[in-house]
Amino acid sequence: MSEKDMTEKTLEDYDDVFADIVNVLLFNGKRLIKESDLSPETARSIYKADNKLHSQERDVAKYWKNGLIRLALFGMENQTSTDADMPLRVISYDGAAYRAQLNADAANAKACRPKERYPVVTLVLYFGYEHHWKKHRHLLDSINVPEELMPFVSDYKINVFEIAWLSDEQVAMFKSDFRIIADYFVQMRKNRDYKPSKETMKHVHEILQLMSAMTNDSRFKEIQNHVERSGVNMCEVLDALDNKRKWKTVINTLTRHIRRSLPITSQVLEDIAEDNELTVEKVRSIAKENGISLSC
Repeated sequence: MSEKDMTEKTLEDYDDVFADIVNVLLFNGKRLIKESDLSPETARSIYKADNKLHSQERDVAKYWKNGLIRLALFGMENQTSTDADMPLRVISYDGAAYRAQLNADAANAKACRPKERYPVVTLVLYFGYEHHWKKHRHLLDSINVPEELMPFVSDYKINVFEIAWLSDEQVAMFKSDFRIIADYFVQMRKNRDYKPSKETMKHVHEILQLMSAMTNDSRFKEIQNHVERSGVNMCEVLDALDNKRKWKTVINTLTRHIRRSLPITSQVLEDIAEDNELTVEKVRSIAKENGISLSC
């Protein structure tokens, strides 16, 4: 599994986030699924092809339960680009989950009757914001079927949710940190720019990891190891990054002067401060904290 896939999973693996996504996208914000109703399911399944065993793995999968009764299995797949073969991938994941229900009965042959069957529902979360999902959403669109066979070939529809095209009302329905994710992609689709929210984040590092993996914005990767794990908002995170970059520029400029034996005069400090929108006192403080001695 790629590093990108691993980071994509982290935020959605939290029950509060997972339940929130399902409740908004499937039930229009109605809180049908609670965190306590969810239990993890292994995302990996095994299938046989060419007389060999192969594994396939979902991004995230969880059971929706009422006590010990399984009501459904939900799977999530993250996509930053469209995929014409997505219906084949989803039907493969879902088919493996239905097969697992049959295997469970075989493993428990002493049971008087088979367990109640439950549905498998996969949500494809599409994070592209430059264009809509234009690839196939139905199995019959993904395969070439002779006209004579068309009446006998069953279709299979996938559930694609275009996060960047959610309405403002839909984004507001999210109660978990996923609202910040959705807001980012909606803003990028509308404005090609992002103005961070002042909403407090619960899973700070996981949000930044996901944003780093799903976007081309290097800021999120750069700052994720330099912020608190909770209790901050995205505005504060990006401000911290801006300050970190300014500090780095100040240190590099002063170090370059020292390395070249150039005098660090009061005018030099004033120029550095102006270039980085800092006070001279702040420049002096940065120099002191980094062991750079100033004579002026």
